[in-house]
Amino acid sequence: MVNQSGKEIRRGALEMIAAMSISGTIGWLVVASGQSPQNVVFVRCALGAPTLLAICAALGLIRKEMLTWRTLALAAAGGAAIVANWVLLFAAYSRASISMATVAYNTQPFMLVALGAVVFRERITVSTAAWLGVAFIGLLLVVKVQPAVLAVPGQYLVGIGYSLGAAFFYAVSSIITKRLKGTPPQLIALIQVTLGVFLLAPFVDYGALPHTSLPWADLATIGVVHTGLVYVLLYGAIQKLPTSMTAALSFIYPIVAIVCDRFAFGQTLAWVQLAGAALILLAAAGVNFGWRIVPSRRGARVGAAGGAALRARGSAQCK
Repeated sequence: MVNQSGKEIRRGALEMIAAMSISGTIGWLVVASGQSPQNVVFVRCALGAPTLLAICAALGLIRKEMLTWRTLALAAAGGAAIVANWVLLFAAYSRASISMATVAYNTQPFMLVALGAVVFRERITVSTAAWLGVAFIGLLLVVKVQPAVLAVPGQYLVGIGYSLGAAFFYAVSSIITKRLKGTPPQLIALIQVTLGVFLLAPFVDYGALPHTSLPWADLATIGVVHTGLVYVLLYGAIQKLPTSMTAALSFIYPIVAIVCDRFAFGQTLAWVQLAGAALILLAAAGVNFGWRIVPSRRGARVGAAGGAALRARGSAQCK
């Protein structure tokens, strides 16, 4: 008979696998909806807010002591970064392909480490710097050859730039969220998507919103499933799993995204791109797990910046 701890880990693993598998399909839905990035993110926030409100109410999280001015201010600042993150990442899908945009976006652990060093003066280990070099080589290989299928030909490098910008804004949001320790993540998400509705309302092309049911089904899935259900699964998993397992299972996300791109849009990658993608994902794993590729000095240990990237890795996937 499996003990309670084993049951929790098994359940957490299933929740994490489900959350990452669902998250990996978001690029497919974004492109299939035919909407601009601003429209997609606006609808995501507009549908995600009531979904998360219902979840927070069911969990008893809507309490006055939870909604201090400090919490609201920090969550709003993080929300602005998250909205920018979503808009840039969704804009990258149609330009660089879902596969390559997702791979480039997985440079986010390095953005987080760099910001941690600047903001919190966290130490960057020699091995982390070496992994950064590996990721940079992978990125050079990725941008060397354009994907075979592009929705917007000639804008591949622009799409990669958008992906890197999205990774940066995710790292900014993570740094801000670190200061909200003790605040339920579902409540933070609710504040963020609510803010997103107001931030994006002036930029939405309301006349271009779908007039048929299928695109609305894509958008509704993004808003309700990818923003509501995934948060429940993800944070339920994080509470049950060891951090290392959370980080390991989070790599399901880019794999599912690449598979979706292949079967939904016929995207095939050159061997150079595959090699670059493998190097970026390997380097991200190296940072997340604190793998040493350079011998450390006596008494040295993996710095807090690497740990911050590891802890934040799982929550990155609610794209």
